[in-house]
Amino acid sequence: MQMRAQQIESLPVHQRPSARELGRRSEVADNPFRAMSSPTKAKPVASGVEQMFPPMVTTIAQKQRMILAAVDDAAAAAGLHPGMALTHARALMPDLDVRDADPQGDRALLHRLALFAVRRWTPTAQVDELDGLLMDISGVAHLFDGEQRMARHILRFCHRAGLFGRIAIADTVGAAHALARFGKERISICRTHEELTALGSMPIAALRLDERQRDGAQRLGIERIGDLVAMPRAPLSRRLGGSLLRRLDQATGRLAEPLVPVVPFEMPDVVRRFAEPIGAAETIARVIADLTQDLARLLLSRGLGVRMLRLVCERVDRAEQAVVVGTARGTRDIAHMLRLLTMKIETIDPGFGIDSMRLIALRSEPLDPIALTADFGENAPADLASLVDQIVTRLGQAAIYRPTARQSDVPERSIGRVFPLEAADCWSTLWPRPARMLRRPERIENVLAGLPDHPPKRFRWRGVTHTIACADGPERIRGEWWRRPGESYAVRDYFRVENEHGERFWVFRRGDGEHACSGDLSWHIHGIFG
Repeated sequence: MQMRAQQIESLPVHQRPSARELGRRSEVADNPFRAMSSPTKAKPVASGVEQMFPPMVTTIAQKQRMILAAVDDAAAAAGLHPGMALTHARALMPDLDVRDADPQGDRALLHRLALFAVRRWTPTAQVDELDGLLMDISGVAHLFDGEQRMARHILRFCHRAGLFGRIAIADTVGAAHALARFGKERISICRTHEELTALGSMPIAALRLDERQRDGAQRLGIERIGDLVAMPRAPLSRRLGGSLLRRLDQATGRLAEPLVPVVPFEMPDVVRRFAEPIGAAETIARVIADLTQDLARLLLSRGLGVRMLRLVCERVDRAEQAVVVGTARGTRDIAHMLRLLTMKIETIDPGFGIDSMRLIALRSEPLDPIALTADFGENAPADLASLVDQIVTRLGQAAIYRPTARQSDVPERSIGRVFPLEAADCWSTLWPRPARMLRRPERIENVLAGLPDHPPKRFRWRGVTHTIACADGPERIRGEWWRRPGESYAVRDYFRVENEHGERFWVFRRGDGEHACSGDLSWHIHGIFG
């Protein structure tokens, strides 16, 4: 004990154990909320990433209390699990990173994953609750060299996407659901007609029962699915409801449970194949007219209007010539679509001939019928969509746009571009803004100005020296610290200045003139007033 005391005294003050740790260790009681762990198993050493970021959990409200909806690996290693009360979890780990669960976002991600599965793995996939997918792999497993290799392929994809997955393969949906969530292995494969053997030792919660049925089974002393199978069915149906037996029969294969698969959106497209290759511009124009009429009828039957068209011409040498045009708003006007496509005919190289042509609606939107008015004279409202589409088709997307306001205090981020026919937001600021804003602030030289908050008296920009006659300001704008750490202390002081010739500029100085971290005191011009 004396040697231990000497060792403690030799330590620096900030490294010495507290008085509580130096107390009577033999009387310390075990915390009942502490996660149980084996005394012989050494605790793993946390990596640098785990030490930097605390364990994270998501929570959801249930019956006027907060419970855990999901936990990460570090939280699960500490004994936390979904369904645990948040107060219990905080007692175990006070430094938890607690965030709100997003069930709608999770379901949207699962829906996207199901669509991906339909296109890559199997033609039938269904979203299962809030944390799983159901896929019918009958007849497709051999394409991946068997069920085991297919499961590993899917798990590798989930790992690359940042998802943790468990896979169970069985003849019934109920058995696959139970093995994936309550099995011991990440990949579980149940043999045909052995569902009852695989599920016998699992808890009854694996049968997808509601809370009332689980509580009723606990009161009856039923804990495992095997115990449930051995009991008479009629008393169970009266006590716990007929849905319990239906779930049991679905899991064991006595009752069918069909899937309701997701159906991916098929882009409207029409195609023409020719007995002999074509190459003349007039022939191509006639085929485009036929394709446009067919696509318009298809869009009408689906209640859609096209926003982006793609014309693909496949030549005899298997090379493709593609033309893409867009519209300002959804349309099914045959003449308008044909006009846009024929403007691009000169860009098509037929080569030795074109074998087939396909017209695809890459982007579409719902389009309802429009009521026509009786006023077709001079007072009829002008439709600018046709003009905008022709300008964009000839000169490109960047040729015509409409400025709009963005949610930002930094001037270069507060201005954006939208399509000409889209609604634009107005600026709400107490300070006037220049009519012309430069894409990037340009530095000005030879600035004569007083510190800390005086406007410039003279500066040189683009080779011309400007002498300032009057000025107004400053307007202080700070950086957006939530975007990046470098803007935490950034400061700009803006001035409206007018030279002796009546030209007005919007200039600013980086920094507040007192703290070096706020800026280097350089001057820039950001805009020109009309």
